[in-house]
Amino acid sequence: MLTPTLRHGRALTRLALCVSSLAGGLSAQAGDFERGPAPTPGALEANGPFAIATASIAKPEGYGSATVYFPRDTSQGKFGLVVLTPGFLGVPSYYQWLAERVASHGFVVVNIGTNTIFDVPDARAREMAAALKQVASLAALPETPFGSATDTSRRALMGHSAGGGGTLTATLKDPSLKAAIPMNAATTGSDFSGITVPTMILACEKDAIAPNKTFSAKYYASLSANINHAYLEVAGADHLCPLSLAKNSVQNTVGKTVISWLKRYVDDDRRYEPFITGASAPTYSKVDVQIGR
Repeated sequence: MLTPTLRHGRALTRLALCVSSLAGGLSAQAGDFERGPAPTPGALEANGPFAIATASIAKPEGYGSATVYFPRDTSQGKFGLVVLTPGFLGVPSYYQWLAERVASHGFVVVNIGTNTIFDVPDARAREMAAALKQVASLAALPETPFGSATDTSRRALMGHSAGGGGTLTATLKDPSLKAAIPMNAATTGSDFSGITVPTMILACEKDAIAPNKTFSAKYYASLSANINHAYLEVAGADHLCPLSLAKNSVQNTVGKTVISWLKRYVDDDRRYEPFITGASAPTYSKVDVQIGR
């Protein structure tokens, strides 16, 4: 194991690179799912190369609502499926910017609303699973607008706050997922050592609602060393950092990081790895990344 020490701004960060083969190897060869041009820092701080369309789920089954954002152009092939879930008291419109940006870089993103804004993390986990199941089923129907764009075999989850807690629980129960991104996660569980999916825990340095020491860092410490995983704190940002309310610089860091993790593991696109581990990565207050080669 190689453990270089790096300094990002004022904070000392540790980047641990595991060079052994990890469990749950990728089924496709690297590059099989590359979509779009090679990434650049500037490109990842804006909407991507794919023009997107939207579709609403008319009769949600087991969750409150959903808008699907998907690339119009399928000439390069189908795109991975990602479910995005809001936090406690949150609604989908808070995360529309993130859904649109991720979709424009080559994903089918389902921005869901929960049955009530008060749903606890375990309820949100069930709602995420229900949305993933229904949207995957709808994608198989010829009349579905996003059907031709959706590769239902490559699926991921991400959520914020209570939705982040739901992401951890849902990922624990579904090892078929390709990636998970809990953001500012909050839940009553604390042991996620059974997760076998590449998981990036995205936190924000000044989170006073779900303090990192008590929540995100604790969840990260419970993850197995045998999976690809990362813990990143967005410097200077608070609990609302994934929302449309966040300032542009914070949104750019969140967007760049989320897209890079999804590209790396849903698409197996190694062109994005430097944006997680290398010189192209944004500045974080704390970093720990463990990725198998």
